[in-house]
Amino acid sequence: MKNKNIIYKILASGLLLLGTGCTNLDENVYDKVIGEETKFKAEDLASLMAPAYTSFREVYWGWDAAFCLYEESSDLIVTPLRNGIGWGDYYITMHQHTYEAPLPHAEGNWAYLFGGVNNVNKAIFQIEQIPDLENKETVFQELRALRAIYYYLLLDNFRNVPIVTKYDLPKGFLPEQNTGKEVYDFVESELKGALPYLSDKKESKNYGKVTTWAAKMTLAKLYLNAEVYIGTPKWNEALAQVNDVINNGGFVLTANYLDNFIIENQFSTEQIFSIPFDQKKAAGSYWPFKTLAAASQATYELAGGPWNGSGGIPQFIDTYDPDDQRLKDCWLGGKQFDSKGEPIMEGGKQFEYINYMTDVNGCEPNEGYRMVKYEIGKGQIAQTSNDVPFYRLADAMMIKAECLLRTGNAAEAAAIVTKVRERNFRKTNPAKATVTGAKLLGGSVYKYGTYKAGVITNYEGGADIAYGGFLDELAWEFVGEAHRKQDLIRFGVFSKKSWFSKVANPAGAFRAILPIPKVQLERNSKLKQNPGYLP
Repeated sequence: MKNKNIIYKILASGLLLLGTGCTNLDENVYDKVIGEETKFKAEDLASLMAPAYTSFREVYWGWDAAFCLYEESSDLIVTPLRNGIGWGDYYITMHQHTYEAPLPHAEGNWAYLFGGVNNVNKAIFQIEQIPDLENKETVFQELRALRAIYYYLLLDNFRNVPIVTKYDLPKGFLPEQNTGKEVYDFVESELKGALPYLSDKKESKNYGKVTTWAAKMTLAKLYLNAEVYIGTPKWNEALAQVNDVINNGGFVLTANYLDNFIIENQFSTEQIFSIPFDQKKAAGSYWPFKTLAAASQATYELAGGPWNGSGGIPQFIDTYDPDDQRLKDCWLGGKQFDSKGEPIMEGGKQFEYINYMTDVNGCEPNEGYRMVKYEIGKGQIAQTSNDVPFYRLADAMMIKAECLLRTGNAAEAAAIVTKVRERNFRKTNPAKATVTGAKLLGGSVYKYGTYKAGVITNYEGGADIAYGGFLDELAWEFVGEAHRKQDLIRFGVFSKKSWFSKVANPAGAFRAILPIPKVQLERNSKLKQNPGYLP
């Protein structure tokens, strides 16, 4: 079990907006808040704050949550129909960008994110009742910043959502729907207001908590995507935030890329804001089971057969330089062996993951490389202990590089990208780590076009993508970290390019914003569906 200076609790069960649920805490169980009957004390603080933070586990790794949404609606990963196994279904709809409401990924992300908002509001309400808490304002501001991060993700996915900052609301209360600009302004204001109170110390007690640097990274992300959100670019504002993180946060790139994703990754010098997981006390991460085929149980001595769902899109796998260590670090391909080095045999031949997919409506169990970026432990169950590096130094550096690139300083941007690349070519071909500004400004090497059975039938390529070389760098560095959907939208690729079984459809650009879940529209008459979707 990992030794973390954060209290692991069972995730709150109230997931729908303004819903309340039983929060099972180790010290106490508060089924509901009764202001006059429940007397909170200073020693209750950790228990009261815990659900606000543990919500982030489901926000990221919950079923149909952020990881799946950001990666599998993109050009990197897909869950096809697996012949003889299953899957497909709404994963195909999401992959092809043909979704309407209801969409399970929209319903899941709305529920998880507003569950986090609700738990923050509840924590603030409860902590207000503690009479002897000396650092009450500091606690409030930390929770305020955490709530702003949840709202940043709501803005990114839905734009037009209700801003709710109170927990003790009258029965039958229905919140008003705010505009995307109002949500943007709220996130910016809340983070800026909280910053003077947040800790800037890189200490174990702050691990997994919102610090100065986590708030600044969120502001940087907000500004990085400001042109998408509000129509106004904010490159210089994003640059200012990450410069402070890079120069004053004390973070250092790890010597090895995978140090950020091993099981005991809480000691990584690169992590800025992490989501702690532990298969015994902080469960929720199931990834290797969703991607690996059943045959891989023998490789990792897993405590059960994997489910054989997601695979890497061959067009993306083909973009890697063969000397890039990240290809081997992130993807499992080729002939497979058990934990003792013996060939895994199926049907009289050795099982092999192949960089090939037939069609999204029918793939064989071995088709598609499998993402193994997060270390898989021997005997692992379908709950992992790898913490999620939600923000890390390489992210701050790449934001800086993008801002420089977009404001005319391609040479300095290239130097930063080269620095990020160095650890991935150090052992193979160090000279290949170097990139030029012209390469980053130029097109993508991704061979866009619809793909079936190894053939691209309407070749589009990526030469016409502005800053396409940099977009490629983002994919190689951050695949599997819930970045790609946002990046494709910012670079104008999301609806304009085809890949695998997804066809370009500029008229469907509205799908960059998710539909408001039908269940929420039915519950709250003040909500209106996002533009483009059926009412």
